[in-house]
Amino acid sequence: MDKQRCSWVSEEEIYLKYHDEEWGPPPTKGHVIPIHDENYLFEMLCLEGAQAGLSWITILKRRENYREAFDYFNPRKVAYYNEEKVEELLKNKGIIRNKLKIRSVIKNAKAFLQVQEEFGSFQNYMWQFTDGKQIVNDWKSHAEVPASTKESEAMSKDLKKRGFSFVGPVICYSFMQAVGMVNDHMQDCFLYAGKVEE
Repeated sequence: MDKQRCSWVSEEEIYLKYHDEEWGPPPTKGHVIPIHDENYLFEMLCLEGAQAGLSWITILKRRENYREAFDYFNPRKVAYYNEEKVEELLKNKGIIRNKLKIRSVIKNAKAFLQVQEEFGSFQNYMWQFTDGKQIVNDWKSHAEVPASTKESEAMSKDLKKRGFSFVGPVICYSFMQAVGMVNDHMQDCFLYAGKVEE
């Protein structure tokens, strides 16, 4: 690899692209991820839930299939899925055919819309857990990174109270890392916050 990256990244092109252009976006002008896009936030919350018990690369390779299967994670469409749609999704070989996880996406879409109505947007809701600021960490190795934090525990507890499922503290922390609420790039990674030019 021509650049030093976080140790969890494999040399597969799909993983390199995800790490370089999307995961835990640092404060740089060149980063393209729409971390405040509502459908994207819903997508990442659902995909992190789908990952439970699996590796992220397993989900990443099925991401386009998920997008097509779930109307590109438009919560207003997903919230109205019926039993016939659930059965259709259970036959879709392009996604993880787990009934609990599939139903969770529908359940979460309904809760997501309620949060949007209450807070104006899901981003307004989620950024309250970090006081509206990105948490920038300073890890030397992946082994130092916690599985969850007090912020992800608070988010998990509140999401569950609001009717979300597959949103445990570990899943929430992965979500926070993915969408840039937390910057967990390693010190030796070229995207480490301390190396990024303003």
